[in-house]
Amino acid sequence: QVQLVESGGGSVQSGGSLKLSCKVSGSSYKPYNPYCVGWFRPGPGKELEAVARIDRDGYTRYIDAVKGRFTISQDDAKTLLYLQMNGLKNDDTAMYFCASGEPGLWCHDRFSAVYFSYWGQGTQVTVSS
Repeated sequence: QVQLVESGGGSVQSGGSLKLSCKVSGSSYKPYNPYCVGWFRPGPGKELEAVARIDRDGYTRYIDAVKGRFTISQDDAKTLLYLQMNGLKNDDTAMYFCASGEPGLWCHDRFSAVYFSYWGQGTQVTVSS
């Protein structure tokens, strides 16, 4: 099992910044083994879409809409996942979820919510003009 708990959401004006955090823990989560974790939000069709993801070795992937504005990272212990969001736009308003794939698996080309098995409860980000 993997547990994820998000924090750091809030309200901000357009152009502002927020940093989301996600504590990753659980009996199955071994930071020295391969893993894939990421941040998601509902897309235009309301299905969860990946915003950014990162693996144990720090390889990252982003959706085009956030490239150059958002940065996904981890702490040295790899128990905290971050999403630094700069240059926020109204379209970034959403509930943001952190998620983990099955422990022991790399991300490879997986960038869809169907490949992530464990989810946090979400944290709301609201951007206003």
